[in-house]
Amino acid sequence: MKVEFVVARDYAALIEAQASGRVQYAVYSALAYASASERCGCVEPLVAPVDADGAVGIRSVLVTRDGKVPDLAAMASHRIAIAPADNVAGSLLPLTGLAGEGVKIAEDSPFLARSPSATAAETMLGDGEADGLFGWEPVGADGQPIDTGGTIMRLEAAGVPKTSLRVLWTSAPLRYGPHAVRSDLDAEANRRLAVFLTNLKSLTPDVYDLLESTHSGGFELAVSKDYATALAIVQRESGGQQ
Repeated sequence: MKVEFVVARDYAALIEAQASGRVQYAVYSALAYASASERCGCVEPLVAPVDADGAVGIRSVLVTRDGKVPDLAAMASHRIAIAPADNVAGSLLPLTGLAGEGVKIAEDSPFLARSPSATAAETMLGDGEADGLFGWEPVGADGQPIDTGGTIMRLEAAGVPKTSLRVLWTSAPLRYGPHAVRSDLDAEANRRLAVFLTNLKSLTPDVYDLLESTHSGGFELAVSKDYATALAIVQRESGGQQ
């Protein structure tokens, strides 16, 4: 099979190329894949990377310190640090997830303290400028947290006692972005690609490292439902919902 490699200038160009059929195989972020799926309904995830510790994605968490926010219902009467509007775990995930659960929250809610970065939001909680914080944690395929990274570990490294921190809410998981193919790709080519990619880490690790430099655990098969959370974010953003 003749293969041509195409470097797109951005995700929007890549989505358009795959939607129009000029590209059959693409590497996406989770939100870019969801946008492609919304754009044409003609793409499907093939594989997605995992971390060496088994994490398959992340989820948003609402963290409080020293019990200042007793529960989720009390959030609106406290100052909650939130990351910039384009930050996935620190802003897009909580706004989408909580709104989907019927919680009254919007980008301009008065109890939200918008910070210039995720790190700045953590500093606000550590310094007592906020009672709560929207952060993140890695999750495994079973949906359970993996204690090898995330906001709580970062806060602890910055000197905040872990025993003083409490998670009040967690979002649905957001899986790492997939390698996606057009739904009309030849079935045998699809199968061979899946076999090649899922064995790449063990058989040709140097090639894997060139293809996936962020997540070092290899590729696993992925399906459309793995990106339900990403799709919810894209639909919320495109719909202009608050």
